Amino acid sequence: MQEPRRARELGIVVGKMPTGPVNAITDVPGVRVGHTTLIDGDDIRTGVTAIVPDQLTERRALPAGLDVGNGHGKLVGSTQVIELGEIETPVVLTATLSTFRAADALVSYMLQQPGREAVQSLNPLVAETNDGFLSDIRARPVRAEHVFGALTGARGGLPAEGAVGAGTGTAALGFKAGVGTSSRTAATARGSVTLGVLVQANFSGVLQVSGVPIPAGKVGVPAVAHQPEHPGNSCVIVVATDARLDARQLGRVARRAVFAMGRVGSDFAGGSGDYALAFSTAPVDTPAAEEGDLEPVFAAVLEAVEEALLNSLFMARTTVGFQGHVKYEVPHDRMLDLLRAHCVELHH
Repeated sequence: MQEPRRARELGIVVGKMPTGPVNAITDVPGVRVGHTTLIDGDDIRTGVTAIVPDQLTERRALPAGLDVGNGHGKLVGSTQVIELGEIETPVVLTATLSTFRAADALVSYMLQQPGREAVQSLNPLVAETNDGFLSDIRARPVRAEHVFGALTGARGGLPAEGAVGAGTGTAALGFKAGVGTSSRTAATARGSVTLGVLVQANFSGVLQVSGVPIPAGKVGVPAVAHQPEHPGNSCVIVVATDARLDARQLGRVARRAVFAMGRVGSDFAGGSGDYALAFSTAPVDTPAAEEGDLEPVFAAVLEAVEEALLNSLFMARTTVGFQGHVKYEVPHDRMLDLLRAHCVELHH
C-alpha cells in the first residue's frame, strides 16, 4: 500500500508563490484545525472538521465573504454572512444529514464560552458534503460530543489530511479524496500577508494535475470503481487570511476560490453544492486594502485552493465502506508516469 504524500512530496509544485511554514490554513496566525473521525463497522465512514479562529475569543465577529458557485447544498448560517458580511463562530464541516445536529452542537459550544453568558442570538456556520456512497448517511452518527471534540481538539501546525474528519467518506474526480489544505504568502503594498485554505473535496469531473487529465481508468483504477454514483456531491472551501480586507473584498476572494476548482478538473455539476467562505483575522481599526492591491491575494487563493484540492486526493487512502462500496486512492506512481509522459517538470 502506498504512503499518503502531499503534492510537493510528489514533486508537484502549484504556481510560483511561496507557501507559509507548514503550507496549511494554520499558517494564518490564530487559526487552528480539529478533526473527529468516525469509522464504525462496515458502514460508517464520516466525521467532523472544525476551523477555529482564536480571534473570536476577543471579538464578536470577523469580516467574511461567501461565494456560492452552485447552491445545491446546506450551508447553515449562509444568509447572515451574505447580509452582514461577518462570521460569529468557528466553521464546522460534516456530512449532509449531520449538518443540523452539528449546528445545534456548535451553538451549545459557543454559548458556553466565556463572555457569552448573555447571548440571545448566534449564527452557527456549518457546511457539508454528501458522503453517502461510502457511509450510511441516514444513520446520522455525528453527535454533539464529536463536534465538541473537533472544536476543543483544534490545534496549530499541519492538520491531518485525506480521509480524516469531514473528509473520511468523501471522493472527488473519480478517486478517494477528503480534506486538504495549503497556504501562500503574498507581497502587498502594506507588506507580506498570509492566505490559507482548507477544502472538503467531494465533487465530480476528471482529475487534472498540472494541466494533464488523469482519468481513473488510465491509471489502473478498476472500471467499476470509477463509475460516478451520481453527479456532483459538493465542495466546501474555507479561506483564512491576515490581510485587512472588508466583506465585499473577501467575497471577491471567495469567488476565485470556487474558480480554482476548474484547475483540477471539476465539471461543476448541477447536483453539486460548491461554496467558498473567506474570512479575515486582521484588526479592523485600519482601512481595508486598496482594490488594486488585491491582485496578489487573488493569485494566492487560486494557487492555494488548487494545491489543497490535490492534497485532499493524494493524502487519501483507498476506502471500503457502506454496502461494500469502494473508492480508490490516486496511484501516485502511475500518475507521475503519466505526467512525465506529458513532459511535466517534477520538483524533487
